[in-house]
Amino acid sequence: MQQVQQDLLAALTAALENFLPGSGAKARFETPKVASHGDWAVTAAMQLAKPLGRNPRELGEQIRAALLASEAGQRWVSAIELAGPGFLNLRLKPEAKQQVVREVLRAPGEYGRQADHGQKLLVEFVSANPTGPLHVGHGRQAALGDAICNLFETQGWSVHREFYYNDAGVQIQTLAVSTQCRAKGLKPGLPGWPENAYNGEYIADIARDFQAQKTVVADDRSFTASGDVSDIDNIRDFAVAYLRREQDLDLQAFDVRFDHYYLESSLYTTGKLDKAVASLQASGHTYEQDGAMWLRSTDFGDDKDRVMRKSDGSYTYFVPDVAYHLAKWKRGFTKVINIQGTDHHGTIARVRAGVQAASAQQGLHIPPGYPDYVLHTMVRVMRGGEDVKISKRAGSYVTLRDLIKWTSKDAVRFFLLSRKADTEYVFDVDLARAKNNENPVYYVQYAHARIWSILGTWQTQSKMEFHELLNVDLTPLDSAPAQALMMLLARYPQMLTQASADLAPHDVTFYLRDLAACYHCYYDAERILVDDVKTRDARVALVRATAQVLSNGLALIGVVAPISM
Repeated sequence: MQQVQQDLLAALTAALENFLPGSGAKARFETPKVASHGDWAVTAAMQLAKPLGRNPRELGEQIRAALLASEAGQRWVSAIELAGPGFLNLRLKPEAKQQVVREVLRAPGEYGRQADHGQKLLVEFVSANPTGPLHVGHGRQAALGDAICNLFETQGWSVHREFYYNDAGVQIQTLAVSTQCRAKGLKPGLPGWPENAYNGEYIADIARDFQAQKTVVADDRSFTASGDVSDIDNIRDFAVAYLRREQDLDLQAFDVRFDHYYLESSLYTTGKLDKAVASLQASGHTYEQDGAMWLRSTDFGDDKDRVMRKSDGSYTYFVPDVAYHLAKWKRGFTKVINIQGTDHHGTIARVRAGVQAASAQQGLHIPPGYPDYVLHTMVRVMRGGEDVKISKRAGSYVTLRDLIKWTSKDAVRFFLLSRKADTEYVFDVDLARAKNNENPVYYVQYAHARIWSILGTWQTQSKMEFHELLNVDLTPLDSAPAQALMMLLARYPQMLTQASADLAPHDVTFYLRDLAACYHCYYDAERILVDDVKTRDARVALVRATAQVLSNGLALIGVVAPISM
């Protein structure tokens, strides 16, 4: 149906250009809010009425006549109705809607994807401090980041997935001291236990393996412990490597991969941080006050100026972020998306201000809105009708691996993408385990498996291969339920484009639930494996296309499309 839309869009564009040169850019089709109003709606008459000084209904009638008279209109449109102040509601012929079945079957895994356009995108997500296992909030970020990467790949972007490791600073020293105290026999609550130490049992595990002089192998490093509890530097390096490995295992369990792990410490060792600070000073947007260095971020729209270097000589945490984003730009990533928790909201203005100040000084021409951000709220976990607040191992939160163990990777991914990122979400473990229609991931996966059960029977009966469905006669697909299903399949490419533009992967889960529901309605309305071969094969082609789109959509969010359940 993409060809149908292109043909009709060209006809609409030509019609609008005849009324007002340059107005063809306003040519577009919208989906009516009420399905009974038609398949597509056109609002151009109301947009052009004022500049043309025309009555919108009269103008709408003329646009209607032009569309109906066009070659595309005569081929694909059954009726166009004028409604309200100038709405045009188009009703497509069944054969127009049937085109989508062939489009899906012709390019099954590629349906909805755009051609590569050569532009690069970097998505930074998870980026957890190596101080503990990944928690449920990290899981939401992993699901969001991975799905956004997949969405942009469908739109022709070359996507780079990056994890930024904060392996420098106060939290790493706290990790080292906590591990050292455990190795010396101290425990939380005992005299001598540091007030700000990490209390989870995983610290005891690290201390035990350190004393046993074990070797840990993480994604980017291997380290062997000395076993000397007085060697705080060795303890620090071992603990970071240990938790790097732990987080690698968490990510593997969630089936999330990264192209690169970028170390905060590298900003110091390569001189990138010093160069960024020098640029900020040379830009004229810094000043000294009360023994500290300040960035005049109000010059770039921030609500107040920000401390860059504290009186003790250490940098505040947003300064390395500025250096990191300058490095992203210099690496050729002119579009960057950061996935972070809502607690990072306050850092956005200061990071952008720092980037702008340094960019101007270095002549980098970085746009003001760089980088983009997606902020997500934390997740509450409920089990047995009660809040689950802690993990036995982590001590203060539910880990991602706990949630996967209690439910499944598929359920966790689907559920964590079932709401807008900035919306509070309650993860109901019991619902995620339920095998009924109340469980959204089960509902969608069951639709896919249900179709494959039919397809298996069809192959046995017909002795045909799936590629032969490309040549079947689709004219029997003229019923209302069949046409509703085809129109929803036709919406898939547009949904992907809009979800990418809006950084809204939850749109994919909404669409999949709608598609599963539409399929179930179709299945209940029409028997598919009927005796009439022509009708049977047409209906099989439709449900085969539906299964393909379900599979494509589930793959985008990292969920399996089972052929049996």
